[in-house]
Amino acid sequence: MQHAIGGSSLADILERILDKGIVVAGDISISLVGVELLTIRVRLVVASVDRALEMGIRWWEADAALTGQTNKLQTENAMLAERVALLEKRLAGVGA
Repeated sequence: MQHAIGGSSLADILERILDKGIVVAGDISISLVGVELLTIRVRLVVASVDRALEMGIRWWEADAALTGQTNKLQTENAMLAERVALLEKRLAGVGA
């Protein structure tokens, strides 16, 4: 059994959405007596990777979890923390 929406199959519709891209955006704000308590901003972009690259969206290239850089960044952070601690120790000795 095949269902068609306006003469297009679901695959055609999905292909069209991924090719052109679709953006869903919305804001939810909760206020009490004129004081804003909470704001939720929702931004959703659905597109193929090629289309996203054309639009300049490439967040996955900088995401450490997706690029396998997590361990490297944790090591660098630990080394930097050690260097900062050493510099703080030296500065404390100079001021005494």
